[in-house]
Amino acid sequence: MAVTPETKRMTVSQALIEFLGHQWTVDGDHRERTIAGTFGIFGHGNVAGIGQALKQYNETDPTLMPYYQARNEQAMVHQAVGYARMHRRLGTYASAASVGPGAANMLTAAALATTNRLPALLLPSDTFATRVADPVLQQMELPHDTSITVNDAFRPLSRFFDRVDRPEKLFSIALSAMRVLTDPVETGAVTISLPEDVQAEVLDVPVEFLQDREWHLRRPLPERAALARAVAAIRGAKRPIIVAGGGVIYSNAEDALRQLVEATGIPVGTSQAGGGALNWDHPQYLGGIGATGTTAANRVAAEADVVIGIGTRYSDFTTASRTAFQNPNVTFVNINVASFDAYKHGTQIAVVADARETIEALQAELSRFQVEPEFAETIRREKATWDAAVDKAFEPSGLALPGQPEIIGAVQSSTDPEDVIVQAAGSLPGDLHKLWRVRDPLGYHVEYAFSCMGYEIAGGLGAKRGALASGSDREIVVMVGDGSYLMLHTELVTAVAEGIKLIVVLIQNHGYASIGHLSETVGSQRFGTWYREYDDVAKNFQGEDILPIDLAANARSYGIDVIEVEPSASAIEDLKAAMAAAKASDRSTLIHINSDPLIYAPDGEGWWDVPVSEVSELDSTQQAYTEYLEQKSHQKPLLG
Repeated sequence: MAVTPETKRMTVSQALIEFLGHQWTVDGDHRERTIAGTFGIFGHGNVAGIGQALKQYNETDPTLMPYYQARNEQAMVHQAVGYARMHRRLGTYASAASVGPGAANMLTAAALATTNRLPALLLPSDTFATRVADPVLQQMELPHDTSITVNDAFRPLSRFFDRVDRPEKLFSIALSAMRVLTDPVETGAVTISLPEDVQAEVLDVPVEFLQDREWHLRRPLPERAALARAVAAIRGAKRPIIVAGGGVIYSNAEDALRQLVEATGIPVGTSQAGGGALNWDHPQYLGGIGATGTTAANRVAAEADVVIGIGTRYSDFTTASRTAFQNPNVTFVNINVASFDAYKHGTQIAVVADARETIEALQAELSRFQVEPEFAETIRREKATWDAAVDKAFEPSGLALPGQPEIIGAVQSSTDPEDVIVQAAGSLPGDLHKLWRVRDPLGYHVEYAFSCMGYEIAGGLGAKRGALASGSDREIVVMVGDGSYLMLHTELVTAVAEGIKLIVVLIQNHGYASIGHLSETVGSQRFGTWYREYDDVAKNFQGEDILPIDLAANARSYGIDVIEVEPSASAIEDLKAAMAAAKASDRSTLIHINSDPLIYAPDGEGWWDVPVSEVSELDSTQQAYTEYLEQKSHQKPLLG
């Protein structure tokens, strides 16, 4: 006689929420919830489905799947990503949105999660699977294909996408989604599209589906032959350098990396995602590498004969648009858990394996390897030269409008080693990559894979949630320019509503500082990058009259504490005092300071390929094109 599995009669939404509440990520002895909670903004597409399920469990079992509000659908996913980075990809949040515009608002954040290889679960509602009320409110219709909905736009942005258009599909879709979320190679945005009628439909759910399930993190070991090729290349190196990427952080490999470089003397440069792989004052740490890197890292990289990439995507910034490594005989050893990244740029020595496992294996094989004394002296000299340049950049100028490097220096001096700096877009990522002195593996949180304006406050909020969930009360310091602040600042309300403390340093540039500078380099003279009143005669925004906006008042209206640093010769000291007050407070604080966007950080001798118009009637563009051709002459079609 057949045994009928025990089942529970539930809606699709109830089954999904209960399922998610029982998923666990395991890494060695560490075990944590894969989905720490669910953000949700409700509309007609999900209020009776996911909304009802969250409400029901809030009453019957409040700890199963905590619900959190957000003010913007894109920001929900940013919070999930910020949390995931602080948890080294072991945990994240789900984000539920309603049909049409609510779902579409998450598209940018889905792309950000996938680009950064960070897990985020998206639960966008969809229009009726039965089409019984077709077309419904907020439904997009395409006459050539009526099966397409807004949610199909998530397909190219997600590492996993599926639609639960029948209740029985939930089981296989939910399990596949969890597999991708917890896979270090495949992770990114995971999207489960939920038609609004199916969300509320009933099905018999096997109790087994609702029980605790563990997803053990894979740490693939390096293959012996691949490891041997890597070891041989490194042993033959005269001027090796390590490029440490985010994979070092996510693999929890910073201690192994430190031990390897202390044993061998090999220097390290970091990508944006790799910030924190070594502390700034370690003798082997040369700072950021590439387009926004330091002279120390870029000068050593230019002459390196062996480049050991560990957990890096080798983006155009890291490679300085393929101009960073100029040794004609350079060899690349690429260590990455993803073969897609390990084989980039024509490398012939790829080790497809976990970063920590490979570093430990390398150390055992390189026990007798040491860089030559002459190269060690070069490392020491270049590091000292750059450290002195940063010291000088941090010195207060006494100007009423300080430059951004001084502001970074003041914030740096006001933080503790375990505090976290959060940033994403504009000129700040480049300046922080050069100047910020990281003192903790998780202390540098710069989203620069997608470099999404508006990530900062929401991502910072997610990072703070991540710290608190780990039992840490470390400060999260968000630095943001006025351009990015205006893109997405409403999650300040979320911080106030939940009593989550952030320190936000808002730098008022009256425009787009980064693109303004870039505009000059390509000969466009900062056109369209100033925040100015419209000149109806000149038909542009290039005049002298700045906009009468008050971003400090805007932030204050949300209920957050605000400290305004007035323009004066003592602005930097006043900023330090404001930081001290913010750290002493138990409430969120926004510090507003005006800056001079024309004062730049020291040049790190990196380059970024942004094409310049080949022909132009503007002298500035003609000159920029001549300079562009000179830089492009150093570009290599393959790295090695």
